[in-house]
Amino acid sequence: MWVVLAICSALLLGIYDVFKKRSLRDNAVIPVLFLSIVISTFMFVPIVVLSVVSEDFKDSELYVPKADLEAHLYIFVKAVIVLGSWICAYFGMKNIPITIFSPIRATQPIWTLIGAVVFFAEVLSGWQVAGVALTIVSFYFFSIAGLKEGVSWKSNRWVWLVILATLLGAVSGLYDKHLMRLFDRMTVQVYSSVYQTILMAAVLFFLWYPNRSKTTPFQWRWSIVGISVFLILADFVYFKALSMDDALISVVSTIRRSGAVVPFAYGALFLHEKNLKVKTVLLCGVLTGVFLLYVGS
Repeated sequence: MWVVLAICSALLLGIYDVFKKRSLRDNAVIPVLFLSIVISTFMFVPIVVLSVVSEDFKDSELYVPKADLEAHLYIFVKAVIVLGSWICAYFGMKNIPITIFSPIRATQPIWTLIGAVVFFAEVLSGWQVAGVALTIVSFYFFSIAGLKEGVSWKSNRWVWLVILATLLGAVSGLYDKHLMRLFDRMTVQVYSSVYQTILMAAVLFFLWYPNRSKTTPFQWRWSIVGISVFLILADFVYFKALSMDDALISVVSTIRRSGAVVPFAYGALFLHEKNLKVKTVLLCGVLTGVFLLYVGS
């Protein structure tokens, strides 16, 4: 069951990336991210209220249990990690082709697995070694393909921001599995959104707002609502999968990032980005590596 949920989360996350790309095109990054988080948080308000006032709601999949100070501290750390990943990813997505952005993000399970080996002393199987090797080779050739579009991975800061976002995402995935062992999944999802709102408000008003005249002007777009809706749905299904006792974070993370095919297809069909034949072959290499990782797990 958790594998099916991970697949659903992957598709929803792919759609979320499409709405994110539409929202960021010629638009200010920080306000888009702030508003998408605020909308997500407000969507949780009725659920929190029902969790407090209704006894019958305790049997619901959406029930949010109370959290003590320790839980809030753990969740606050998660919010910081996720927000760092999002800020890097949003700036990167705005400034590089989505057909380069998506395959980089699709390598996240590899870094999650490497983290599991380093920090939890997990041992790689032969299939997993093959998957890591194939993904890294494909990753390297993507850097060469990017040069044809003027995107040098050595000197392009936006590419490095996407790589940093991917590494932070891997850390977040490992941390999520730990949190699911300690706290209720709805508590983690709801309160992490609340803390992200508080943190992004500080970034917006103290960093972006005083310097807004020097950056890209902000434009409201309804696709920002799409970011919120599909992220909530993707994370809800994701946390549901992770909360199951037999769920493996390496497999869930692998399946979840295979949703990269959705924004890749969007970039190919609607944005008419360049070098699609080469990128398609390399994306298949990344996804094959991810599949080998799944088989080996």
